[in-house]
Amino acid sequence: MFDLIVKGGALPDGRLTDIGIKGGKITAIDKLENAQAGQVIDATDDLVSPPFVDPHFHMDATLSYGLPRINSSGTLLEGIGLWGELKQVMTQDDIVTRALKYCDWAASMGLLAIRSHVDTCDDSLLGVEALLHVRSLVKNYIDLQLVAFPQDGFYRDPTARANTIRALDMGVEVVGGIPHFERSMLDGSASVTELCEIAAARGLQVDMHCDETDDPNSRHIETLAYETQRLGLQGRVTGSHLTSMHSMDNYYVSKLLPLIAEAEINAIPNPLINIVLQGRADTYPKRRGLTRVKEMLEFGINVGWGQDCVLDPWYSLGTADMLDVAFMGLHVAQMTSPEEMQTCFDMVTVNNAKTMGLKDYGLHIGAKASLVILDARNPIEALRLRATRLCVIANGKIISQTKRPDAKLAIAGRPETSNRRHQS
Repeated sequence: MFDLIVKGGALPDGRLTDIGIKGGKITAIDKLENAQAGQVIDATDDLVSPPFVDPHFHMDATLSYGLPRINSSGTLLEGIGLWGELKQVMTQDDIVTRALKYCDWAASMGLLAIRSHVDTCDDSLLGVEALLHVRSLVKNYIDLQLVAFPQDGFYRDPTARANTIRALDMGVEVVGGIPHFERSMLDGSASVTELCEIAAARGLQVDMHCDETDDPNSRHIETLAYETQRLGLQGRVTGSHLTSMHSMDNYYVSKLLPLIAEAEINAIPNPLINIVLQGRADTYPKRRGLTRVKEMLEFGINVGWGQDCVLDPWYSLGTADMLDVAFMGLHVAQMTSPEEMQTCFDMVTVNNAKTMGLKDYGLHIGAKASLVILDARNPIEALRLRATRLCVIANGKIISQTKRPDAKLAIAGRPETSNRRHQS
């Protein structure tokens, strides 16, 4: 007897199967023709995927667009300045309310794991306290992982070092940094070293905003790779953005990519954000604002797409939909072969889960029973259509359901299934 059976769905690898769920876990993946269950969901002709995962977000700032003003230049630096203005007027309740609204959006989109950076350049640690509270409220349906992020510079801000350590003591579980925003390249490199040492001493992961700039001489990823090796942090370190790599000469990159691979550093490009933030000072040729995704994948580096921002000082759009993120990513990175598009889907599911170190993730027996049923036959169709999330299951419980789009909007050649019941 199962609590729930998902019948007839197509897994991302193309297998057609039933999934049996009991006690919040996947306990069977097989044809379950005569099995009994409290609930049965008919997923025939639908894609059944593990939940979407976003390994790079700023939940303390989300849904604050227009407060106290709009980023008129559209640049990263004005966004940082605007965030500083917003911090002077926002309250803890504001952050909690916006974050919970975003979590509702995320859950409806099948986004059930999020790594959020939270600003530690604030003596009150308002955002840290707010997101620790949010983490406790959403724990039954979203894995929310927090990064202690000294937005104004670990050394550049006079209290950032002490407040970052305080945040870790309060229960924030990942060490962050922003070396390219320090006052000098030397300070940036030193901040990478000290932050990695803090993580190593505490047994924590590292996720560094690294070289989010058009400057080809911003090379803190090299230091991050070195410190990862020196401190034995392989597999626990992430370099986020890495946009300076799009401006580096090819010879240097040919040296850098093996160093990143040897250190087992995860990489998170954020295509929606960096395609609009980077290259603002360029006329033409104009840089694309994305790191060397395909090259890193070819070196065996774990690369996943990140959302970064939704309706905040840096980005005026967004919907919490990781298929949107992957859709933009495959265009900017020119990943349009069938194999590459499949990889783009993996980059917002299994690759990102690896970056976050999620346990019991995936579609296999013994995994946490969190999954998404999409109105698509396969991952490529899901990306093309940014497919409707028909059903979202978290820890064995249905948390969101959406009616199939009207048959008039169906794509030619799609089997007609609009009159099929999804739950019995």
